[in-house]
Amino acid sequence: MKTAQNINKKTKVGVLCGGLSNEREVSLRSGNNCLNALKRLGYENAELIDVGKDVSQVLQSKGIEVAFMALHGRYGEDGAMQGVLELLAIPYTGSGVLSSAVAMSKPLTKKLLSANNISSAPTIVITERERAQIDQILAGIDWLPAMVKPLNEGSSVGVHKVTEKSEIKKLVLETLDQFGGVLLEKFISGQEITVGVLEERPENRNGKDIWALPILELRPKSKAGFYDYEAKYTKGMTEFILPAELSKELSKSCQETAVATFKALNCSGYARVDMIVGSDGQAYVLEVNTLPGMTDTSDLPAMAQEAGIDYDQLVERILMSAGLDK
Repeated sequence: MKTAQNINKKTKVGVLCGGLSNEREVSLRSGNNCLNALKRLGYENAELIDVGKDVSQVLQSKGIEVAFMALHGRYGEDGAMQGVLELLAIPYTGSGVLSSAVAMSKPLTKKLLSANNISSAPTIVITERERAQIDQILAGIDWLPAMVKPLNEGSSVGVHKVTEKSEIKKLVLETLDQFGGVLLEKFISGQEITVGVLEERPENRNGKDIWALPILELRPKSKAGFYDYEAKYTKGMTEFILPAELSKELSKSCQETAVATFKALNCSGYARVDMIVGSDGQAYVLEVNTLPGMTDTSDLPAMAQEAGIDYDQLVERILMSAGLDK
């Protein structure tokens, strides 16, 4: 939880987007959408800031008072930019430094989930230290299909589904070379869902400070066989079922799991928790997005709309959650 700030229509809001990650283009789309919403809402001093290495100087020279985070991926969603803003004492939206860093690290997220008795798929972590033992590690895998993922990326960047054991080593080595670490995860067949979580400002809580939005079920049409980058950001590539086709009991359980995950990672403001509901009726958490996409095809705005919160209202809620780490 971050400390609340006083924000009004005159506040100088910098919408931070673009950046240096592999998700730059998506971030620019999110940022422009959020800026347009803020302008429609009457925040006349809001402006877009394409984040570069000189971002601290830019923020200070422009007199930015609040940072609206529309960054995705490394150097924006991983605690790095949050640390800069803490040093500059500029309140920002989304989770704090530590929570952002932990959520971006899939292995650390898995450990926290396990410590809080929250189910996730079986995984093996491979870093440069284990490169020499790759054959031995892979020989011990008795589950396929499997997902090969970078340790610290979002938006399904660098993610592959493997169905043959002969393919794993090549993909693991390629991922290790490109991203410096690999998460090998058991593929769980089932309903792919995502759950948005919102946190109210203290004065607006009315006894309920953290709550889950209606669940969105995703049925990707991608040849990859999962909700990959193409399916996420190409119109028509995913069928959205909202609310998800789950029983009332299972829907409630998944929403409770999303809120528990939000709390376990000490997230702030808002987040999106991605899960798979397996054939055993169990929900398995895949990952946590502390700065979910805000594009025209993004999941969080769709879930908010189902809950009666339109895009502009969602953007204003996010803005009003801005703060600094306590």
